[in-house]
Amino acid sequence: MRPTDIQKFTKKYDPSKSKLLKNGIEIRGVVEIEKAINRANEIIDRHGLNLIVVNTAEMASYGAFEVREAV
Repeated sequence: MRPTDIQKFTKKYDPSKSKLLKNGIEIRGVVEIEKAINRANEIIDRHGLNLIVVNTAEMASYGAFEVREAV
């Protein structure tokens, strides 16, 4: 069975705190949110993964963002 794009991303990003979601993963406990989101986008672009980064003010307030399957 081939790994999904989420699995590939998780292996490359290696988050210390995360929560698996139905269509993605939530990365938690991030101190430098902007730097972490930029790193996530670089991994997605570099490896041609069909994923997007989602962040809201609420997520940012507790140091989190999501990486989801692109529709």
